[in-house]
Amino acid sequence: MASKNSRLRRKVRGSYAISTVSIALVLFLLSGVGYLIWNLSHAADSVKERMTMYVMLADDATDEVVEAVRYGLSRCEGVREAVYVSKEQAATEFKEFVGTNFEEFLSYNPLPASFEVRLAATESPKALVARLEEQFSEWKGVDEVVYQRGVVDNLDANLGKFRLVVLLFGGALLVISLVLLRNTIRMSVFSRRELINTMKLVGASRGFIKRPFLVDSLWQGVVAALLAMALFWAMVVALAEGLPYVMLISGAEVMLTICGAILVGGVLISVLFTNFALNKFINMNGSKIYIY
Repeated sequence: MASKNSRLRRKVRGSYAISTVSIALVLFLLSGVGYLIWNLSHAADSVKERMTMYVMLADDATDEVVEAVRYGLSRCEGVREAVYVSKEQAATEFKEFVGTNFEEFLSYNPLPASFEVRLAATESPKALVARLEEQFSEWKGVDEVVYQRGVVDNLDANLGKFRLVVLLFGGALLVISLVLLRNTIRMSVFSRRELINTMKLVGASRGFIKRPFLVDSLWQGVVAALLAMALFWAMVVALAEGLPYVMLISGAEVMLTICGAILVGGVLISVLFTNFALNKFINMNGSKIYIY
């Protein structure tokens, strides 16, 4: 009898350790993928924010008109920054770029004053640019709105494909991980099916049977989350050292948010799946627990 109890304890400890490590690895995998997706989304927003529209002003635009356009740009939704470039500054920059003084040949400066408008990553680039172009063109003193249409179209299409791939990959990974964890935790509860059946035979209530299992599962979720956090921090440090030229998000707020999500996810996964498995075994006929 003592030998049987010893084997049972080893079996229970083994299944508990396996399920804890499984939860930790799944949490680490999900957090790692989520972190990489977050960085890719941040990179996509950075690309969108580097897009520039040029609001060309008419040659007869007065200082009052320029200030009115500047004020309108500062109040315009979707505009992150607007920098004024005078005719003289535009000519100087163009001379530096081409390496010749074109004003000596033309005897005048044909370049207009303009605003370099940098966009915010708030919506689809194509929709944002189209809306702003229509809006800017109606303003007094604006002669033309210039931007790279081909780049905007390609960026909008590629970002749409990127979001679809990320959504499908993340969703598939989440479903597969949860299914595997559900089966792992069910097997952990299955290893203690005899204890559950014995408690049922002596008349223990459903709450009395579930309480110690749920408390254990809560602590199991915490331990698994701590293991996953340690692995996640190690991954972030390794990426920062191995890819020093890649600007990964590593601020304290971001890291604490991800670690908090790991902790909450570990506890919820462990407690909820344990509760589902317990309900199944508690409702099961005692004569069927050995053939489950």
